[in-house]
Amino acid sequence: MQDSYRQLIKQHWSIFIILVLTPILLYAVLPILPTHDDWAGTTKPDFNPFFIKEHFFFYGYHWRPFDTWIGYIVGRNPQVLWPTFNHVIVVIGHLFCSLSIYRLLTVLGFNKAAKNISTLFFFITPATMATVSAIDSQNQVYALTCGIIAFLFYCKLKKRKYIVWISLIFLATLFKENGLMWAWICPILAYGFDLIEIKTLKKDLLVGTAIMGAYALAILLLPKDITIHPEYVPEDFKVANNVIKFFFTSFITVDYIYLLHQPSRHLFLAALSFLLAAPFLYFIFIRQIRQFANKKIICTIICLLIAVAPHLGTVFSMMHAYAGLAMITIIIAFSINHTNHIKHVVYAFILWIIIALLIDIHLIDASVKSGLVGKNMAKNAIQKTGSPVDSVYVIIIEDDYPKLSSFCVIPNEAFGWGLAAQYETNYQWPKVIEDTTIERTADAFRIAKELGLEILNKQQHHCVWIVNHEHIDVIKK
Repeated sequence: MQDSYRQLIKQHWSIFIILVLTPILLYAVLPILPTHDDWAGTTKPDFNPFFIKEHFFFYGYHWRPFDTWIGYIVGRNPQVLWPTFNHVIVVIGHLFCSLSIYRLLTVLGFNKAAKNISTLFFFITPATMATVSAIDSQNQVYALTCGIIAFLFYCKLKKRKYIVWISLIFLATLFKENGLMWAWICPILAYGFDLIEIKTLKKDLLVGTAIMGAYALAILLLPKDITIHPEYVPEDFKVANNVIKFFFTSFITVDYIYLLHQPSRHLFLAALSFLLAAPFLYFIFIRQIRQFANKKIICTIICLLIAVAPHLGTVFSMMHAYAGLAMITIIIAFSINHTNHIKHVVYAFILWIIIALLIDIHLIDASVKSGLVGKNMAKNAIQKTGSPVDSVYVIIIEDDYPKLSSFCVIPNEAFGWGLAAQYETNYQWPKVIEDTTIERTADAFRIAKELGLEILNKQQHHCVWIVNHEHIDVIKK
């Protein structure tokens, strides 16, 4: 019996390591508190009795019904469930996604070393941390998971293949819109690895296009006006900048905070993190580059571009690297499968694991600290306000403090423009919060105070909070 367990672990050692790391990862991210988009999305506590009508079918420019259900669930007991429930859902989803990737690599025919190294790479790479450590990212995680499962059924089933495939594509899309890309990815990737013929590829690409058309029609028929956020409008410079960010976050392992966040910048440590990770990246992406000129990798790269295309054309942040990482693990697995220097790759991978885990710890720690900034600001505002008030106006003096994704957040965004205070009072007060941002100048505080007094004199609100970086000033009637 012991020998069979040892053989099982030896065969699937990455799965064993991932199962051990998952509770540790969950324990590490649980202290992360809401910041920035967490206060604005539909996964925050929702107390709207008409949430199905107003949020479930469409919200702003999104159709993500599972997000609204999470918001409704955590709204039943915010102090207990939010954001703990969100973190649990995200980490479990990341585990399922990793297991799905291992199965994907098995179906594509990679050897034991290639499957295990690539799967563990996916689970711990710093490129996933902006997603795994976030509170509202379950849509990204489960969209990819459902997309991979859709591919597995697409390759395995003969009967009812199209019913299951199309159903899973729509399920992925209802988590997040980029799940729709698997309508094209599945046939292209299957063709690249000789799992279908060219005739089937052509037919199924038409089916995939029909799936996309059906989704577009459903969006148009939904009972809500579609409003497009300015950030989601494609522009040439924006797309070029997004491509650079995509390549950097997806293919290069480095401590992003030490490199990119000006207040935390430490170029020596950033360079050291890159140099320690570089041998593995060299063996995988540089030394094997001649092997990449074949149908399998060309189709994989096409699928990679399709997977991240919705983000490259609109908004790309570190969180969105997650959408393309399944394809990157395939490239890594292919490289390992064809290497003649497996011992060198293994040694380099062990070194990469060490530095990747250290970077992960640093990124998670920074996220925890950003959340605590918002919490402390909220407590400060509540303490200075004294007694509960129903309505608050928040005046934010524009902050030029540098930010980095969800790891290092601007204080007023961690404060949630005042919404963090609602959370601290378990949504008892204030019931209404409005905000505005004024330009940072030498007279900014005086202007903010005059504006606050004017608002109080008009009796529009009971209290004014002036936010100046992490400092809160309170004006009451």
